[in-house]
Amino acid sequence: MALSFDQIVVRESQKPQTRPKKILESVLHFLAYHFILSRRSTRHVTVAGLDLTVGPTVFDPRFFLTSAFFAEFILGLDLRGKRVADVGTGSGILAIAAAKAGASEVVAIDINPYAVAATNVNAKKNGVAGTVKAIIGHLLSPVPAGARFDLILTNPPFFEGQPRDVADRSWYAGPNFRDIATLFEQASQRLAPGGRVYVVLSSSCNLAAFAEMIEKAGMTGHPVSKKSFVLESIIVYELRRSPDAVAAYGSERSPSLVEL
Repeated sequence: MALSFDQIVVRESQKPQTRPKKILESVLHFLAYHFILSRRSTRHVTVAGLDLTVGPTVFDPRFFLTSAFFAEFILGLDLRGKRVADVGTGSGILAIAAAKAGASEVVAIDINPYAVAATNVNAKKNGVAGTVKAIIGHLLSPVPAGARFDLILTNPPFFEGQPRDVADRSWYAGPNFRDIATLFEQASQRLAPGGRVYVVLSSSCNLAAFAEMIEKAGMTGHPVSKKSFVLESIIVYELRRSPDAVAAYGSERSPSLVEL
């Protein structure tokens, strides 16, 4: 039976969150911040078959489950001739994957200047410097108002909380998701007719809050890929403008929502 986005969210959110699990997640953040996110060294890694240089404070895709999973999903798409935006690009792994999948143009955006520098370096290392352009800015705000994309990718920070610094913004999205509150509204406004947003989320995050942001933006979605681990499931959602947004943005009708 087809499920609404809310029903999918409720199903995932109702999975038990035990106290030991919450404590473990807090410990994982402490370790991730002090030993990975805030490191001042430069690392050279290979993830999803891509050769990447990860500079200081840049989200390291080698240590986080979402990066390789999402990049491999993107590499499996046919993006020939598509214009793509990658919001919160980090090392540029998703932008480079989109270019490798055939995108004609990829705009990679990050608020961290080290991430922008890393993406430009990594695009060149992977032979897609002519396709990927990295720019600094918050969400889609640095992109010209008239720009439209066939595909928008984002691996946003999952958790509510005040980030300690720019490195920690890849983990915490601010109190009440302040730092990404307009992410989906901006994405909806920048989609070309028939365009899609792909977002990767964790079953451990506040999925109800993400559903509220997505629906506020006039979008609907359904899961298209999922991988389960010991502590969480990682889920890629495809979002399109809902029928209510057709008049405003001229998009096609969203497909039925189905259970993954």
